[in-house]
Amino acid sequence: KYVVRVESLITESCGSSSMASVCAGSLAMLAAGVPLRKKVAGVAMGLLLDETGGGGEPIILTDILGSEDALGTMDFKVAGDEEGISAFQLDIKCEGLSLPLMRTALEQARVGRLHILQLMHEAYPEPNPVLPPGIPRIFNMNVPAKMVGRIIGPGGATVNSIIAETGVENIAIDKAGPGTVCITGKTDAAVEEAAARIRNLVDENGSGGG
Repeated sequence: KYVVRVESLITESCGSSSMASVCAGSLAMLAAGVPLRKKVAGVAMGLLLDETGGGGEPIILTDILGSEDALGTMDFKVAGDEEGISAFQLDIKCEGLSLPLMRTALEQARVGRLHILQLMHEAYPEPNPVLPPGIPRIFNMNVPAKMVGRIIGPGGATVNSIIAETGVENIAIDKAGPGTVCITGKTDAAVEEAAARIRNLVDENGSGGG
């Protein structure tokens, strides 16, 4: 099992860095081979009100700039997928917002989000099928409990030789109950070779099954 942590470092921004982090974080996990079921994108909405008292119609802005955030009345961040919203945040500088105004803002956010998701889909239609270099490979396999000793060998000699000769990082063996072997390494080839060596050890018939 993997624990995924996404960090976003913003060095300069003229828009919503948090919504950029949502989009880039989703793309980064796809590039890393994380099997996401859906892509997630975010967009920041703004609002300009007629402060002259002339009764002008409110203007809702999509993908606001830094100046529009500072001078505008609303900062409404909306993130989600094609089917709905997964998170939102609303900051306003007025006494309140009407329901029709919120509906319009949400609809514009939906249109903007779908446009961004389409561009993201063109960049990464599916998660990377191969883990990039540097990401640890983790492979678990079950072996008969009575074969655990054969895998370990005298004083750990057998398992240590497999580690040294195949180049994997570690082979952890659960001795309690049914034997579980966890192989970790930096390359698929090394992990597959170590797994093959273990299968050959535990296969009493010599067929190499595991």
